[in-house]
Amino acid sequence: MKNLFFVAALMLLTGCTITKEPEVSDVNPTTGVVRLTFNEAVLQKARYDDYTTHGTAARQCQQMGFSDAVAYGQPIYTCSVFSGSICLNEKVTLQYQCRGISLSPSVNTYY
Repeated sequence: MKNLFFVAALMLLTGCTITKEPEVSDVNPTTGVVRLTFNEAVLQKARYDDYTTHGTAARQCQQMGFSDAVAYGQPIYTCSVFSGSICLNEKVTLQYQCRGISLSPSVNTYY
């Protein structure tokens, strides 16, 4: 009976989807690349909101003098915690390329 309960609980947990909010992990002003990362545990199916993720990358690009960010490539999955041959935690990296030139508003001074 305990085994049946354990298997049922495990099956319920494997279907859990959790929303993560990626954080800025790497910024390269020379190439205009912003990388955002979040962690995904072994029994989680993590997802992220494209709108808020784009906003985070765009703000970072604007701080470097660019006008916007464009997602490129596929998410990169890297195992960060091993237990034998099983990956217990993956780090997911999203990449954005900064585009455009942001012009600062001109200041008019009258003497």
